[in-house]
Amino acid sequence: MKLFDVYPLFDVNIVKGKGCKVWDDKDQEYLDLYGGHAVISIGHSHPHYIQKVNEQLQQLGFYSNSVINKLQQQLAERLGKISGYEDYQLFLINSGAEANENALKLASFKNPTATRILSCEHSFHGRTSLAVEVTNNPKIIAPLNDNHHVRFLPLNDIEPWVREMSRGGVAAVILECIQGVGGIQMATPKFAQDLAYACKRFGVTLICDEIQCGYGRSGKFFAHQWLGIKPDIITVAKGIANGFPMGGVLISPEFKPVYGQLGTTFGGNHLACAAALAVLDVFEQEHLVENAYEVGNYLMEQLKAIDSPHIKEVRGCGLMIGIELDIPHKDVRQPLIYQEHCFTGCAGQNILRLLPPLCLTKAEADQFIERLSVVLMRITNSEK
Repeated sequence: MKLFDVYPLFDVNIVKGKGCKVWDDKDQEYLDLYGGHAVISIGHSHPHYIQKVNEQLQQLGFYSNSVINKLQQQLAERLGKISGYEDYQLFLINSGAEANENALKLASFKNPTATRILSCEHSFHGRTSLAVEVTNNPKIIAPLNDNHHVRFLPLNDIEPWVREMSRGGVAAVILECIQGVGGIQMATPKFAQDLAYACKRFGVTLICDEIQCGYGRSGKFFAHQWLGIKPDIITVAKGIANGFPMGGVLISPEFKPVYGQLGTTFGGNHLACAAALAVLDVFEQEHLVENAYEVGNYLMEQLKAIDSPHIKEVRGCGLMIGIELDIPHKDVRQPLIYQEHCFTGCAGQNILRLLPPLCLTKAEADQFIERLSVVLMRITNSEK
């Protein structure tokens, strides 16, 4: 049997990681400014994380959600406290797409006569049924998923959102406060506050998708906390368990749980909860949210200081940064990997996306600046 070939792959076999560095099978070291797509929050192979996951695995890796799991209760309490949402409820699943699926279902259960959803242009919320339908990419929406529930509207332009809500029948608004795949475009505080007000006015559930931009990456625990809003539902995944598959839905107390309404086989299992609790331990012990803010600001300042005609704009918040280029990102990303041994992400055709572990140091930021500068200089010289 062969793998189903849906991923274009770099010719690199990563076999080991430590902190913000990874190594391939030839023992070549790479600086990781990608974090496995924003998943590695506390760094690769953190010793505390390894210890806690190991200890749990030796006791019990999994049992079903038909019995008490005190690790789930501990995680809910810890997550509520660190995020400022102690009065919310937590439902645990396995991935970001699954988090958004359940968030949208809850919104629909709350308002069963409303069948429309409003989402942003250039949004990305997942690849499964409802999650892909609210994703603004027709290429990945199968005909079976194209059920005409969704209207895509521009970020930071409130008028069409209010107009659509005033027509009625809108169950939910789903928003990335910092768009990831959309190119590190950020909602403004005024737009977000006006949108939250309109949702309250028209009885629409406001969902903030914090799967990529949340969990400390922006320099606050949630990116929407920069904007002065409090959504009805918050979805998380990626960095929640530092690579162990896990997702979560933070749910307003206005939603009352009903037995059987939501469910999952693997979600919130013992091993996943141990991993997630270890992540919160490290967040608190090493002040990683504060580090994301400090090092992120430093990195953006250094990026803006690079003297290259190919950098059009640097934007972002914390350690979620976009570098908009006037050339295809592959012209920079490939030599960064193969010649300078540094991983980055990308968005669109011309944006480098930086999503490093939240433990990135200023010294490692300087290393990236040096390697990126070398690549850009080579490109400029070759054009002369």
